[in-house]
Formats: sequence, C-alpha cells, structure tokens
Amino acid sequence: MAKALLLMALCLLPALATASRPVKDPLKVEGKVYCDTCRAGFETSATTYIAGAKVRIECRERKTMDLVYSKEATTDSSGTYKMLISEDHADEVCDALLVSSPQADCATASPGRDRARVILTSYNGIASSNRYVNAMGFTRNEALAGCADVLKLYQETEYAY
Repeated sequence: MAKALLLMALCLLPALATASRPVKDPLKVEGKVYCDTCRAGFETSATTYIAGAKVRIECRERKTMDLVYSKEATTDSSGTYKMLISEDHADEVCDALLVSSPQADCATASPGRDRARVILTSYNGIASSNRYVNAMGFTRNEALAGCADVLKLYQETEYAY
C-alpha cells in the first residue's frame, strides 16, 4: 500500500508542478470589436470598428464555474485589442466578453456576438502562441441610411436543384 501511494505521489507531483507554472512564452490574444451599423446581427461592408471599447477575458473552473482569472483590455484605433496571458488555463473555460463601448449610439451588445470562447493553453496541439478571438459587436441604436442596399447584397438566392 505504501509503495502504491509513493508511486502515485511520484507521478502526480511533476504534473502538478508544471500545471501551476507560468507558460514559457505568453499566449497572445487578439480580437476585434465592431459596431453593427445596419443592425444585421453580423459584420457587413458598412460595419465600423470601435476604438476605446473595453473587453474582458474571464476563465472559470469547469466544474463549479467559479471565476479564477480575469483581465481587461481596450481596443486601439482599428478596433483591435491585444493582451498577453502568461498563465496556462488548460482546465478552465475561458471567454472574451464585451464590457463597454465609448459610442453612446452603439453601446448595446449584440445578442450572440457579445462573447467568444478562447483556448488559453499551450497543451492542445496548436503550434502558435497566437490566439485569435472571433469578432464581437455592439448594435447601433438605429440603422444607417444606406443599410437597405447593403443588406440586399447579403440576401440568399434560392436555387432549384
């Protein structure tokens, strides 16, 4: 029995030690925040990107969903946010979330586009340390004037097969 416990301890201690260390190369998280100017629910050719929007990365424990990590970033002039994550979050569920928009007329988070899942571990087969997050968006209070023409470009054509 004592040998079995010793063997278990020798196997688990190195795994626990490497899991709690910061990653050697930090993960680079990058994403964009847009304003849905046509209220389409997705990015269009009329979409603008928001400078100064706040975004947060949250990681939660898988079983209890308790918050274990949080970090905020602000978008630059192109609507892009970038942040370095130096810890490995392999056993956690991590999401990028919209926090706020500096544009008063485009400050309501788009339903379904207000968060995006991001994988923050180096132990998943992805060779790069870059992590690209799907674009997240706010919805404009009222659609712009030329949006009817823009949305016509996105209409599906029905085909007879």
